[in-house]
Amino acid sequence: MADIRRRHFVDGESVGAIARELRRSRPTVRKALTTLTEPVDRRQHPPLPKLGAFQAQLEQWLERESRFPRRQRRTAKRLFEGLQVEGYQGSDGPVQRSVTRWQVRRGSHPAITQAFVPLAFPPGETCQCEWSHEEVELGRVVQTNKVAHVRLTDSRPIFVVADPRETQEMVFDAHVRAFACFGGAPQRVVYDNLKTVVDAIFTGKDRQFNRRFLTLANHDLFEPVACTPESG
Repeated sequence: MADIRRRHFVDGESVGAIARELRRSRPTVRKALTTLTEPVDRRQHPPLPKLGAFQAQLEQWLERESRFPRRQRRTAKRLFEGLQVEGYQGSDGPVQRSVTRWQVRRGSHPAITQAFVPLAFPPGETCQCEWSHEEVELGRVVQTNKVAHVRLTDSRPIFVVADPRETQEMVFDAHVRAFACFGGAPQRVVYDNLKTVVDAIFTGKDRQFNRRFLTLANHDLFEPVACTPESG
């Protein structure tokens, strides 16, 4: 739904073009344009990565076989085939990555070389939002306040506001004040997986954003983007 609103109100795409591109009916597209609240997922438990239920089994095998001679240890492909016997229905990619991460943690695999690409952003296209904890003295009493930092990634101006707590209401208030200061909302806002913004972290960049937060994003027509944990 949020993608439909951004395509129409930000990119100027017509209802017909959006319906054809996303393979949705025109009434569905029109309804999304007038709705801010994300649809409720009636399932009691959100979907989990397919490897999640088998992660403990995989690490148990790796731990046990690390004491074997190298020729007797199973490769990642053989471990993947073993998990399939146990009922794993995902692809071999997550298994390969999980094995590599385990080997790096144990020091049995050379660290993965990291490459960094210089980033460039068009004016007003992206901003970053994060929080810090700062000690302040109020009435001779030292308190820890939460400080929201909202920074445009192109020209680097920053908006800062302090609050006593990092509740969802404070997060929303920081966004409203920052956008008023900047003179508008950017196309994307990047977060370091704030608990008040992200409800669940899945494999890769897949996230489950908080429904109330998505209402704010839909109203201001910006796309929320979460960072990948433990990576720049």
